[in-house]
Amino acid sequence: MKHFKHLFTTLTITALTLITSCSTKEESTDFYTSDPVATPAEFENIRQQAMDDNTQHFQFDANDGFVTLTTTNGVQISINTACLTLNGDPVSGTIDLEYVEIFEKGNMLLTNKPTMGRLPNGDKTLIITGGEFFLEATNNGLALDTNCGVSLLVPSGLTGGFDPAMTLWNGDIDEEGNLTWEEVNPATNGGLFNENGQYYAALEGFGWSNIDRFYNDPRPKTQILVKVPEGYSFNNSAVYLSYDGEAYGLASLDTFEEVHQAFSEHYGQIPIGLECHLIFITTENDVWKYAIKPVTITNDDIIIFTLDDLVTGDSDTVHGAINALP
Repeated sequence: MKHFKHLFTTLTITALTLITSCSTKEESTDFYTSDPVATPAEFENIRQQAMDDNTQHFQFDANDGFVTLTTTNGVQISINTACLTLNGDPVSGTIDLEYVEIFEKGNMLLTNKPTMGRLPNGDKTLIITGGEFFLEATNNGLALDTNCGVSLLVPSGLTGGFDPAMTLWNGDIDEEGNLTWEEVNPATNGGLFNENGQYYAALEGFGWSNIDRFYNDPRPKTQILVKVPEGYSFNNSAVYLSYDGEAYGLASLDTFEEVHQAFSEHYGQIPIGLECHLIFITTENDVWKYAIKPVTITNDDIIIFTLDDLVTGDSDTVHGAINALP
C-alpha cells in the first residue's frame, strides 16, 4: 500500500509537470509568433531618419553678403546674409543652413511629405510637384528670419520639364504631422517665374515651399476606406496613394476612422475608375514594413491590407519600389 501511494504521487507530479510544460511551450510559441506592432515612437524615428538622410547642410558667414549655393540636384539657392535677423536684430558669425529637396514619390513617402493641396473650399486633393523644399537658417542654434526673402533656381528637367501651370505653395504641418500645401497667390503665380525654362521661385522666407499645380481629372469622385491589420492606426503606420502615370505626386489618407478601423480619404476627391497603387507602411526592428496593392477605384471603395501582404525592406528597397510604380 505504501508503495502504491508513492507510485501514485510520482505519476501525478509527472503528469502535472508535463501539462505545465506543454502549456508554457504553447504560450511561448504564441507569444513569439505573434506579429509585433510598431510603437508611435519607432514609426516617428524611422521617418526622422529618412528626413536626416535627405537633409543637406551648408555654412557661410553672416558678412558674406549675397551667397549662392548649389545643391545635390543642381538647385541654386540665393540668400542675402545682410537680410538675416534674430528677433529683428542683425546677426554675426557662422550661419548654418539646413536644406531638403524632394522630387519623386519614393522620398515623399519615406519622409512623409506627400503632395496634398488645399482647395478653396478647405478640402485637400492631389497636386503635382516641380519640387518640394525646406530651408532653415540658424545662428548658434537659433532659428533666423529674413527680411528680403530667399530665391531658388530649380532645373525643370528634374520633374519632366517646365510646366506653365505651376505656381508657388507654402507648406503647413499640423499637430498630427499632416503636411498640407497652401497656394501662395495663384493670380501672380505666388512668386514663381520662368527663367530660361527653369523655375525661379522667390520665397518669402524659410520653411516648406513647393512648386505645384492641381491634378486634374474630370471623372466623378468618391471617398475610399483602407482597412489595415489590427493594432495599426495613424499613430504607427500610414497609407499613401500613387496615381498611375503621375511620377511627381503622392496622395495620403490623413485620417483614421476608429469605427471602421480604417484609413480614410474623407474629402471625396478620388476619381472613380482611377488606376493606382495603394501603399501601407509601418516599421519593425528599425526597418520598413510595407505592402503595395494595385487598385482600380470604384464608388465608395474599401480596400483591405492583411498581415500576409506585408514585406520588410531598407530605405533603398522601399524607395526603389515606390519610384518603380507606373
